[in-house]
Amino acid sequence: MGQRGSVLLLGGAGQAGSDTAALLRRRYPELPLTIAGRNQDRARRVADELGGATAVTVDLARGDLGLPAGRPYAAVVATLWDSRLNGLRFAQDHGVPYVSLSSGMIDIAPEVTAAAQRPVAAPVLMASHWAAGVITLTALAWAEEFNRVDTIRIGAILDEHDAGGPAGLADLERWAEVTSAGYARRDGVFGWVGAAEARVELPSLDGTTVTGQTVPILDVTSLSLATGAPNVEFAFGIGESAGTRRGDGPSVEVRIDLEGEGPTGAPLRLSRYVVHPDGQRPLTSLGLAMGIERLLGLRGEAVAPGLYTPEALLEPRHAVEQLADAGTVFVDA
Repeated sequence: MGQRGSVLLLGGAGQAGSDTAALLRRRYPELPLTIAGRNQDRARRVADELGGATAVTVDLARGDLGLPAGRPYAAVVATLWDSRLNGLRFAQDHGVPYVSLSSGMIDIAPEVTAAAQRPVAAPVLMASHWAAGVITLTALAWAEEFNRVDTIRIGAILDEHDAGGPAGLADLERWAEVTSAGYARRDGVFGWVGAAEARVELPSLDGTTVTGQTVPILDVTSLSLATGAPNVEFAFGIGESAGTRRGDGPSVEVRIDLEGEGPTGAPLRLSRYVVHPDGQRPLTSLGLAMGIERLLGLRGEAVAPGLYTPEALLEPRHAVEQLADAGTVFVDA
């Protein structure tokens, strides 16, 4: 594969980390993986199930992450909040790609600054989008049907029993503590949306609604700047999913609405759901896995040092194909 060293998954024993590791193992049976966690037993169990993987104890408070010296790594993937940015610094010091998932829009300033201060040290992929960027990529794929996109509205419904493991729940709590305001682009202007105005009702496929709110998330800026759409917002709600109501278990639904001008110059609207019967975990792990394989040159050329978002590296239509292969269903609203 042309890579020396192992992919270091910080938080690799958690939900996002273990799912991503399993997907990478299925795709690349020979790719070395290192499952790094605070609990050695949990990390070892995940590594043993994967096969050909190593388990290590990690300390994110240390600059060397508490890892043995001299062990080579091919990439550092932070599937939990790298609050001190020691994971990013470690990747820069070793000249290997870094991926972040949990910074959120409100926590990216230190990450952006660290990458900007050392622009040639390592490729840095900010993937703190919904499901590590796969929803943004899907919207971009569908936007290709338009001559001009004027409005993008996305509404994601997450089942209350599918909010993630301890790290994922901690992220949601941390973001909620910082602000209840939303963030959107309206008439070309990026700005904050007050908490009261941010509240919305999100329609589910089966006709029910879940109360949610417009949220500050990187999908807004990525979609705005990639398409030029002057109106972009992303709303999110937690409640009972359609899958749970059917008795099939927690599902995830993300509605994407696009408005603009079609190829003939006539107005065009598209409303479609991205649905996975197994919830958000397969979507997030797919987004992370696609980012990792692209950074390492396992698909396409290896990526040069710099700061990236998912849509800067990944091809939207390929992402839609990969989602379909992973069991995602696309349903016209």
